[in-house]
Amino acid sequence: MAKRTAGAAIGPHDQPSESANPQVETPDARAWIALGMLCFVYVLNFLSRQLPAILAKPIQDSLHLSDGQLGRMGGLYFAMFYCCISIPVGWLADKTNRSRVLAVACTIWSAATMCCGITASYLQFVAAYMTVGFGEAGGVPPSYSIISDYFPPGRRGRALGLYNIGPPIGSALGIALGASIAAAFSWRYAFIFLGAAGIFAVIGVLIFVPEPRRGGLDRTPDQITASKAGFRQTLAMFISTPSLMLAALGSGANQFITCGLTNFVVLFLMREKGMTLHEVAVYYALVVAVGMGGSMPISGRVIDRYTRRSKQAYALIPAASLALAIPFYLAFVWVPSWRLALLFLTVAMFFNYFYLTSAVTLVQEEVRPDQRVMSGALLLLIMNFIGLGLGPTFVGATSDFFRASHPLQSLQIALYLLASLYVVAILLFLALARVLRIESRTVGETIR
Repeated sequence: MAKRTAGAAIGPHDQPSESANPQVETPDARAWIALGMLCFVYVLNFLSRQLPAILAKPIQDSLHLSDGQLGRMGGLYFAMFYCCISIPVGWLADKTNRSRVLAVACTIWSAATMCCGITASYLQFVAAYMTVGFGEAGGVPPSYSIISDYFPPGRRGRALGLYNIGPPIGSALGIALGASIAAAFSWRYAFIFLGAAGIFAVIGVLIFVPEPRRGGLDRTPDQITASKAGFRQTLAMFISTPSLMLAALGSGANQFITCGLTNFVVLFLMREKGMTLHEVAVYYALVVAVGMGGSMPISGRVIDRYTRRSKQAYALIPAASLALAIPFYLAFVWVPSWRLALLFLTVAMFFNYFYLTSAVTLVQEEVRPDQRVMSGALLLLIMNFIGLGLGPTFVGATSDFFRASHPLQSLQIALYLLASLYVVAILLFLALARVLRIESRTVGETIR
């Protein structure tokens, strides 16, 4: 193959495949400590994000909100702020110390979470919650890049899978602690107490996550790791690479389902299936811990195992998992008993999240070390604008539309219609598998 010039944008066919060198280095203790700290920060990050969905019923009653307002607040408004801030934050983290960027982001979203607890109106709550969006923009993309510089190729799927345990743990703790605090005192105290925990995470990041050398574990020429890609160069590379764009679009369609569901599932369980806040704090927390929590590490191990044989596994695994999830999701929405519904939801939730580790690992493996934060930010921007921005907004608006004719089943109808996105996501991942097959064939012909 021809040698790349420094600073040149690369695509999937430029990176050496893991199968070319099956020997995988073993991460040291520092890597595992850093990963544990980053996962703890992600737990708090997702906990802060999920509190409005977990406490939707008391917030709705207190501030007199419609389902549509809840959907726009947790979806479109949050995603718009995230999209505006993610690119400059990603550019900054690619140029500076990623650990310090993460610490500053954690400080801001923790303070914003506490502010949500003292708001007196819908507009005030929206402003505070939009600021929590800084957590996604300044927390996750730098963490993806840091992990990729602590763990070598062949270990990154597992490491990123473990890191992605943060959302289910954060959701489960948010449900258990947030619902319990709200039931015992007020929903406002839940935001204040849990937001304050972020201060401890800031100290931990500064101590236990020193900035690693960029690209130090990659099998790439030294001139590539020494270069600094510009914003336009990275953006052009990302949007012109079919595999990266299809991974982002497929993940966005998948996240349309997961975000549309998670932002309304507690309200649905309480309003249309008869659960109480105390029951939500125990049983739904267990569903998230087992369903979503089990999905992340298992998907990471599956990705590492099967992508060594074929890169198409990055697409075929999430496509297959979504196909398996469909009947369990529909059963969850349909059954009248909340106990049986939670059983079906656990299985659906397990299969719903295989896409995340797959997409993140693919992007981190396929771009240069100096483009990882920005590429991760672009992936999350597309995913969150489609999934987080439109998913909850769609569910809330659809529920409001059917509220007049079906006041007791409006959310159920909205969640039924949400199931159509499974088909869209599966088709996008199958298209990604085709592109990866073509790219792999092209690489083989070039090498010969």
